[in-house]
Amino acid sequence: MLRESETWSSGNWHVKAGQGEEFVGRWQKFLTWTKENHDGFLGARLIRNLGSPQSFVSFAAWESRESLRAWQSSPGFTERLDACRALCEDMQTGGYELACAV
Repeated sequence: MLRESETWSSGNWHVKAGQGEEFVGRWQKFLTWTKENHDGFLGARLIRNLGSPQSFVSFAAWESRESLRAWQSSPGFTERLDACRALCEDMQTGGYELACAV
């Protein structure tokens, strides 16, 4: 279970045909590295679209905007993100803050 957060990072990933399992492995490795090296990281999930199995959404919870920014500017971040991105036809990411909770 993800801990409560008001700061999030998210990605929409459209993976190249036949690369889904490799992508999941690279994403898991990237976020395991994140968990081991960034104290402000609270947890992450990668979900797959049931109707389009090459489409994924990732989201991660952060303690603060500062911890999210520190992760994004840390040594090794770009290399690990690019390893995931290399398997994709399209990918968009962003940082978010909580607007509403139900």
